[in-house]
Amino acid sequence: MLFNSIEFVLFFPIVFLLYWGIFNRHSARTRNLFLLVISYLFYGWWDYRFLGLIILSSLVDYWCGNAIYRSSRQSAKRFWLVVSLSVNLGVLFFFKYYGFFIQELATVFSSWGYALPTSTLKIILPVGISFYTFQTLSYTIDIYRQRISPTNDPVAFFAFVSFFPQLVAGPIERARHLLPQFNKLKKFDRQVAVNGFRQLLWGFFAKIAVADSVAPIVDSIFAHHTQATAATLLLGAVLFSIQIFCDFAGYSNIAIGTAALLGFDLMQNFNMPYFSRNIREFWTRWHISLSTWFRDYIYIPLGGNRCSKAKHALNIMLTFIISGLWHGANWTFLVWGALHGFLYLITKPFSRSNDQTKPELQQLPAILTTFLLVCFAFIFFRAENIGHAYSYLSRMFSFTSNPFSIKLITNKQLAIAFFFTLSLLITEWVQRDKKHGLDLIDIKPVLRYGIYYLVIGSILFSFQTDRIFIYFQF
Repeated sequence: MLFNSIEFVLFFPIVFLLYWGIFNRHSARTRNLFLLVISYLFYGWWDYRFLGLIILSSLVDYWCGNAIYRSSRQSAKRFWLVVSLSVNLGVLFFFKYYGFFIQELATVFSSWGYALPTSTLKIILPVGISFYTFQTLSYTIDIYRQRISPTNDPVAFFAFVSFFPQLVAGPIERARHLLPQFNKLKKFDRQVAVNGFRQLLWGFFAKIAVADSVAPIVDSIFAHHTQATAATLLLGAVLFSIQIFCDFAGYSNIAIGTAALLGFDLMQNFNMPYFSRNIREFWTRWHISLSTWFRDYIYIPLGGNRCSKAKHALNIMLTFIISGLWHGANWTFLVWGALHGFLYLITKPFSRSNDQTKPELQQLPAILTTFLLVCFAFIFFRAENIGHAYSYLSRMFSFTSNPFSIKLITNKQLAIAFFFTLSLLITEWVQRDKKHGLDLIDIKPVLRYGIYYLVIGSILFSFQTDRIFIYFQF
């Protein structure tokens, strides 16, 4: 079920009323059972067959978590951790990377003169598998590291794994933050609910008004890049960067807002990343739940920065390459990750640790430089393959005839996309010290409600149900 669908518009109010009107009067276990059933219904709406994978992952990690905790010998603890890692990563590899691996292997053997038979099995990638796999893995790893104790309530754990607001595209929550919230009896807090609705509304604006208005332009430019001018291709790269941010940050804000309406607190996943002043700061603001996951479970175990400079640089590159591969089975994602690792390393000596300070106008050159570097890397992320990316970049930097004319786009498309994009960027700049663009409690009610109605009008004007979220494919 998509957030931007009529089904969800009908589904969530019913869940909200049942949750606060009936089930919240019962025990925590009954309430969690309701959330579990609702979450399975939400996910199964897409394809009920893949519910088995979520149940398998939940069963394995619930069992392994308790087995790790109960084991007295370190070797036994390690065994159960390996079981958890093997099952989860094995399932993830099969569905996400098996076809790519077999095809690449066949290509290598073919170059040596051997025809390697490949499976013709058509494997469908289950929505959200990368997200809930990492969420459950952090549970067993943290128990192994003695940072948390396992839960003895399977219903609470299964609800934690499948919690529908963030099930298919994050944020990737840690058990120590989200799991205890399933054990608390909640009381409806009007202020929390109102704040959650504001964030949900801002997420819908980012996704529907901005990302979905920009998407047809981006699709046209990338599909017909050989017919486009340099300026058109540069515009396509910039607009894709806007699209993917608004699409994914929009999902995250909807998820956080939806969870807040049910009394749950989810971590912030985006913190206005396009106002970053360097690549290092960008990665403290972009997809925070994933970047911190890789920091804690990949980068630090590799040695982090407590090693030689060469090893430290290697740890950074490996972490970025693995994060690129996490996004999908394509060489373009690996190049995208490696590019960010390279940019991180070469800009690190000139980067101040200013990611917690508010960006200012005098820092605009650094902000624009960082944004353009991110746009450049995103060309590989969006391209269908390496050849597509190379062709796109070659033409973009080829200033032959009329390099600054814009083609493949109608004036109406461009005007609507620019209007909504500028509205979002200006709002986020003004609100850059807040959690989201509609955190407007400090301004007069007349102006505040006027903005709310404009946002709602923009969403209704742009609403269409055929645009899935980009990160569903990961």
